[in-house]
Amino acid sequence: MADSQRHPFLHGLSKHRGAPPTVVVIFGASGDLTARKLIPAVYNLGRDNLLPADFQLVGFGRKPIPDEEFRALAEAAIRRFSRRNLDPAVWGRIAAGTTYVAGGYDEKAAFDRLAGHLADLEKKSGREVQVLFYISTPPTVFAPILLNLGASGLARKHLDQPHHAKVIIEKPFGRDLDSARELNATIASVFQERQVYRIDHYLGKETVQDLLVQRFANAIFEPLWNRNFIDSVQVTVAEDIGVGARGGYYEQSGALRDMIQNHTMQLVALTAMEPPVSLDAEAIRDEKVKLLRAIQPLVLGPGGDAARAQYTAGMIGGKGVKGYREEADIAAGSATETYAAMRLSINNWRWQGVPFYLRSGKRMARRVSEIAVNFKCPPGTLFAADGHFDLAGNTLSFQIQPDEGLSLILNTKIPGLETRTQPVKMNFRYATTFGSDTPEAYERLVLDAMIGDGTLFIRGDEAETSWKLCTPVLESWAAAGGGSMDNYHAGSWGPAAGDALLAKHGHVWRQP
Repeated sequence: MADSQRHPFLHGLSKHRGAPPTVVVIFGASGDLTARKLIPAVYNLGRDNLLPADFQLVGFGRKPIPDEEFRALAEAAIRRFSRRNLDPAVWGRIAAGTTYVAGGYDEKAAFDRLAGHLADLEKKSGREVQVLFYISTPPTVFAPILLNLGASGLARKHLDQPHHAKVIIEKPFGRDLDSARELNATIASVFQERQVYRIDHYLGKETVQDLLVQRFANAIFEPLWNRNFIDSVQVTVAEDIGVGARGGYYEQSGALRDMIQNHTMQLVALTAMEPPVSLDAEAIRDEKVKLLRAIQPLVLGPGGDAARAQYTAGMIGGKGVKGYREEADIAAGSATETYAAMRLSINNWRWQGVPFYLRSGKRMARRVSEIAVNFKCPPGTLFAADGHFDLAGNTLSFQIQPDEGLSLILNTKIPGLETRTQPVKMNFRYATTFGSDTPEAYERLVLDAMIGDGTLFIRGDEAETSWKLCTPVLESWAAAGGGSMDNYHAGSWGPAAGDALLAKHGHVWRQP
């Protein structure tokens, strides 16, 4: 799009952030994530002129694939999954530097071949290039890949230079506290922390990034962002889909591992953290860790701070759908939760006494992710609830998906001769203000890793702190088996146990 045709709000924005010459190596190059997200992300960065001039893409996987076939697969992925149509000129430049290396993830010789291939690419370039390794594989092979990157010397490539080797690691980052610590120890034996980028794609979404801007670039919010004015905070990450073909994976995961421990806890940290001393990545991540450490251990067991449930048969979009235990690859007596909710208490000066409610589930009423900051209700002295007034507490909500933006609920007078009030919503949407061509989260995150900006990635101590909070909940549920499992109909907003979690503290779930 020519500059003259760009949306007026985008005029003057920089289109370059200085990525050095880079080779991106994708482990799991024939996988679903690579096709749906990573290849399209690279392509769209190319369309926006954000890839370095000397950019190379290398796929690595067990299956032997000729270079030309891998290029054809990548082109097909762009045509199917990219947010923008394929531009032959842009793809031609990327394809010219796209190659493939076959080998086992636990095969040292394969990594030696990869090292030789990268050395050839660097020699051909005529200058030193940084290598960004993207581990997009099942977590069972994270450790072999990491250890072989160390054994082959690739992890130490240009270690003392600004363009040192980097590694992006996909979630799930462990299954509990012990496994997260073990994985961190494996990483630390091979890479320095400054080389490591633990990815959570939620942090690349525009509204999540905008949280920092809204909080710290608008003076009207900071005086109100505390226990004196905020009644509660709700974080909802709901999906209307079921487990589909991922039943085998989901049986080993569940809602708490799949969504709460990573995505949802990241949203809590960004919402509640203290102002960082700068926008430096470490300053922001320091504040996130401090916030997570201030969350108190949950009260477990019946009537405690956590609830779980499974969806049963119901209606989605006017069509009948199966219950979780009727899905493919699901055990008949499964005790895996498809819905999880938690009440968090943050023991610090800002948030003492303000509950943070989290929920995530599959087969819920609709797909939506949002953070709702509920302010305290105004005193009823002037506008008493006598039938003429419908006063609600003000709510500031950040919609993360599917329609990114934010809204503010205010009380206003209904036109007429009588004084009657009604809550109204003021909306801001990225699509209507800035145009609908919003970059995908993976585009931002891949670019940030290339330029060495770790702001939107998770640090090792941050991952462990989150697991320290969630692991006791998992252990409690495992000990109870299916005994404390509630149910909810597909197409609903969740189980009675989730509603009760709020009701005992005088709150109700907001319906986004």
